[in-house]
Amino acid sequence: MNVLLVDDDEVDRERVKRILKRSQPSIQITEASTVDKGIEAYNSNAFDIVLLDYKMPRRDGIEMLKELRCLPKDGSVAIVMMSTSEDEQLALECLRFGAQDFVPKSDITKARLSRAIAHAHTRFELEKELWQSYKKVKQLAESDSLTGLANRYLFDETLKSSIQTNERAHHKIALVLFDIDNFKFVNDTFGHNVGDALLQRTVTRVKSCMRGNELFYRLGGDEFGIIIPTIDEIKYVHSIVNRIKNIFVKPFEIEGVKVTSSVSIGIAIHPDNGNTAQELYKQADIAMYRAKKQGKNLICFFEHDMQEQFSKRYLIEQQLRESIIDKSFFLVYQPILYANQYELAGVEALLRWEYKSNIRAPDTFISVAEDTNLIREIGKWVIQEAFKKIAEWHGLSNLQPELSLNLSPKQLVDEQLVDFIQAELIHYDLDPRHIQFELTETAFLDNSPEIAANIHKISDLGCKIALDDFGTGFSSISHLRNFPIDTVKIDKSILPKDNSNEKEIALMNGLCMMIKALKLNIVAEGVETEYHKQLCHSFNVDKLQGFYFSKPISPKEITSNYFTKGT
Repeated sequence: MNVLLVDDDEVDRERVKRILKRSQPSIQITEASTVDKGIEAYNSNAFDIVLLDYKMPRRDGIEMLKELRCLPKDGSVAIVMMSTSEDEQLALECLRFGAQDFVPKSDITKARLSRAIAHAHTRFELEKELWQSYKKVKQLAESDSLTGLANRYLFDETLKSSIQTNERAHHKIALVLFDIDNFKFVNDTFGHNVGDALLQRTVTRVKSCMRGNELFYRLGGDEFGIIIPTIDEIKYVHSIVNRIKNIFVKPFEIEGVKVTSSVSIGIAIHPDNGNTAQELYKQADIAMYRAKKQGKNLICFFEHDMQEQFSKRYLIEQQLRESIIDKSFFLVYQPILYANQYELAGVEALLRWEYKSNIRAPDTFISVAEDTNLIREIGKWVIQEAFKKIAEWHGLSNLQPELSLNLSPKQLVDEQLVDFIQAELIHYDLDPRHIQFELTETAFLDNSPEIAANIHKISDLGCKIALDDFGTGFSSISHLRNFPIDTVKIDKSILPKDNSNEKEIALMNGLCMMIKALKLNIVAEGVETEYHKQLCHSFNVDKLQGFYFSKPISPKEITSNYFTKGT
């Protein structure tokens, strides 16, 4: 037997040790004179019993008892409390906080201590059995036996507590209800075995859509609920429900039967659509009913404005998917000039989207492309198209302009990105030193190890890294120090309009001096006036970009304006 003896009185410890050794000569005893030392010993070893004195300096035995019962190892050891006091209330308090027995020190004899240890072990084992039985009953009461999800009872309790918590935190909660379209037909046609399997496969697929702290429940039959707590932006809900809807495009293969299915989804938001769990559930149920009534396989928000916003984003997503197949994207290029002689230094490739004869700027669709990860496929097309064009321009002239391309944080988590870039560099026989990838500071704020690794790998290829839009948002000097950045692009909002604001001028001057001190190149974006041009020149800016020189123009215009045979 391995015993932990915690008592600050050395005389009492020696007495207990003698008694224990007489009853079991092979017993192993670890001693501790304080609560802190006792907890340290407990965490480092496995014990069969803890003999714990109540009264000790600084922290008493009750505190240690409470702490032990909160540790992960709790449940592996029985505890006997000891005290010089014979107060019955003290004994009851020790038992209430988790001790299995209480022994006054005046009663400690070989027989009494042996009996207390034996009783403690017996009570401890009974308590463990009761706890395991309780957990099993609780699990049966709160979980669905078919899918393993939490059931309607736990859903109701969790939704109530989530709303109570949210009233203090002032976030939003989304309640998503969905059921399987035509589920009764599946049961009636193929049998309940196939229906049950469809429910289980549905749960597996839906779980694959979840990314954070969403809570998933089976409410009964083919109806399911998802609670999404503490959301800051509704577009996060858009992303989840879109993924859920899209995973049903692929049929289920069940017992040799191909089952095609879909879901109707209703969504309500707290506190916008209800202040209580009952109200929120009712509104989400109404929204789900609307989805069914309007033709099934639809997503409906209870609130009209949210539905309109969702429908717009969903339409853009579908059009983007269509345009990826049809290759309805094209690139324009904005020249970047050397600040000292105003000759072409490079071009920035900018994405445009033409859909049914309407040209759309990136701010109308990039956020949707990022939320749906379509940006990865679109981004690869941009890289291929821009590499092809810059290789063509390099072949037309002695000029070797640099190509700048924007990368989204969603692209940077793609583990295939760097290999793709390397393969395209080889395919078009491009010197990587002429390729620069522009990253906004949101990429650095992500703190993703995948993003950091890919940034370094791109730099290791020989490509340059530019920090775009510097001076806005969460500008941090640490990014300039911790990442392989070659160029800083100062945002146009930093450029003073004229010489009337001395603070703005001093700010830009200070930024340029700092960047130069770090031996980095500077590109000023948004150069629109002669004053901007002269100011950048006086601050030793390396390159200029803006409407003063040229708006983004077509590849054909770049060719005719900057490249001629033999130059």
